[in-house]
Amino acid sequence: MELDYNSLLLALGVSASCLAVTLGGSWFSRRPETFLLTCSAGLVPIVAGIFSYGAYVDKPRLTLAILTFVLFFIGFSTIWAAGYQFRMRRFSKTRVVLGSLTGIAASVPAMLAGYDGLAFIGDNSVVAVLLLLTAREYWLSRQEAPTPLYGITALYTLTAISFVLCAGVLIWNGSLVLGHAPDNWAEDFSLAICIAGMTGIGALSLALHHWRQAAHHRLEAITDQLTGLLNRRALFDLYGQRPFGPSMAVVVFDVDRFKSVNDQHGHAAGDVVLKLFAQELSSGLRASDTVARLGGEEFALVLDNALPGRAEQIAERVRTAFAAREVAVEGKSFTCTVSAGIALGTAEGIGFDAVLSTADKALYVAKRNGRNRVEIAVHLHAVPPDVSRTAS
Repeated sequence: MELDYNSLLLALGVSASCLAVTLGGSWFSRRPETFLLTCSAGLVPIVAGIFSYGAYVDKPRLTLAILTFVLFFIGFSTIWAAGYQFRMRRFSKTRVVLGSLTGIAASVPAMLAGYDGLAFIGDNSVVAVLLLLTAREYWLSRQEAPTPLYGITALYTLTAISFVLCAGVLIWNGSLVLGHAPDNWAEDFSLAICIAGMTGIGALSLALHHWRQAAHHRLEAITDQLTGLLNRRALFDLYGQRPFGPSMAVVVFDVDRFKSVNDQHGHAAGDVVLKLFAQELSSGLRASDTVARLGGEEFALVLDNALPGRAEQIAERVRTAFAAREVAVEGKSFTCTVSAGIALGTAEGIGFDAVLSTADKALYVAKRNGRNRVEIAVHLHAVPPDVSRTAS
């Protein structure tokens, strides 16, 4: 059965249209993922270009060819920008403009000069480069979700190769002047690859979208929304069943007289205080150290593989730095202090909840002794981790 080129073009146009609608709808259900909207927007001129090219195949007119080129370059440049947006989480107008102008410069002047074959060589070459650049964006993001991103990278690369073949056949045949649309095996192959690639890229993009949704929900479940730190549940998930040896420590901080801050300056000011303290507490720590908000104005710092005296040094640094920091809210400024309690693990190993409880008791000693100070707990008796304990 002879291959009907126009029917394949129609199938590609319909497939791209459905994909644009699907990606746009997926973006509407989760708007932070704006790369989906950008992909959908990029497919619109590509679809228009496909139908414009179909008209050119039937009636080779100069205006239809130029319109096809311009639409393709805008569309594929926008797809490239969508890949960059996925990786960097910001839109790049520069990529859209650069890709479009490069493509137009590589094809339109040749078409106007009567070298339509050379124009199609430029068109296929630039589209191939844009697809390879898009593949590169997803390749650089592969650590986030390897399976779908490897697939998307491969499909964009394969589609780019099909456009390279189209340009290569024209160059090999010396087809600088055609008088009609290119008609060779590479064009048929490229069209088939585009149809298959469109389906695969669409499916993998949706899978990637759902993966990001699930990752976002998991992150929300373990993150304190106000400060961006881990929450109490996340802290117990990390350390609830680990024995704490002598090189591990827990430091519990509590903002002094926090209720008075809310009463005198308002709850918005209290939120600012908590955010600033979270920033102070997080600065200068190692990757192995963990910071969390336990609830209210209480925070915890877990130190792993800490040298003797390091917990006291960090607690004192945080205390003095925060006491010297001015809190500015609505033109008014004030200062706050924190108290801290420290508990260390034991040589025999002790459960996290026991260390946390002891650090909390040391904190209340600091409160009773005048606040704005650090207290170290007495030695603990070895208590194994309580595997049935869950974060409250």
